[in-house]
Parts: sequence; structure tokens; C-alpha cells
Amino acid sequence: MSTTEKARPSRRAALLGDRPGAYAIARHVRMSPTKVRRVVDLVRGMDVEEALSMLEFAPQAASEPVQKVLASAVANAESVDNLRSDDLFVSQAFVDEGVTMRRIRARAKGSASRILKRGSHITVVVEPRPEPEATRPKAKQADKQADTSTDTEKEA
Repeated sequence: MSTTEKARPSRRAALLGDRPGAYAIARHVRMSPTKVRRVVDLVRGMDVEEALSMLEFAPQAASEPVQKVLASAVANAESVDNLRSDDLFVSQAFVDEGVTMRRIRARAKGSASRILKRGSHITVVVEPRPEPEATRPKAKQADKQADTSTDTEKEA
């Protein structure tokens, strides 16, 4: 491998950038991505505690692996970034199609039909809630003063 080749961007940079937070990925989960997406759509944007309790009592079978991935993402945030689980919410959650296993079912007259056993990759990203605008007035006032000073310099 030569040094002129560009390195592939890290997954953390792609998911979070420079924002604080953590993620977890469950690969090769033996469930159809469409079934898992139904569950993931329920928890996207929720607070972590609320999402975990909802997944615990959800009747879908896909709620168990999604709950495990969410709990893993929260544990990653607590241990790596020293974030509190009370402040976290599910900022991104998506399901990609994984490997499809192909099986055969015997049919009439010596023929066969194909059975597709689909798999999926579940990704969950948790981040701390952004601060409300009311708690950050100083930064906005400083920005406005900087904008007015540059405008007066441009006019002169």
C-alpha cells in the first residue's frame, strides 16, 4: 500500500463528525431489514431512557436486537466520551441490508424454488441534546456585534 492512496474516512467521522456522542452497530442480524426498520422508526429522535423502555415492551421480535444495539451505544457514550445517559437521545438510527442466505425448497416434478433468508445491519447513534437557545444568548450577542462591526468596516 502506497502513501499516496487516500485513507478511507473513519465511520465515526461519517456518523458524528466532531460532535460528541457514540454509536453501535450490530451486523449480520438474521431478520429482514423491512421488519427491523418498523421498530427503528419508532425510536428515532427519542430520549434514550424512553426508547429503551419502549423497546422493552414492544411486541415485535425485532425490538430485542434494536434494544441491545441502543444499550451498547449508550454504554459506549458513557465509557468513551464520559456522557450521562440522561442527556442522550437517538440522533440517527438506520438499518442496512445485510447478507442474504439462499436456500432451496423442493417443489413438484423435481423442481425447486428459492427461499431468501435476509439479514440486516443495525446502526444506532446517540448524542447529547443540544442546549436550548435561551441558555446561549452571549454567543449570539457576540456574533451580532461582530457582524455589525464588519458591516461598518465594509461601508467605510
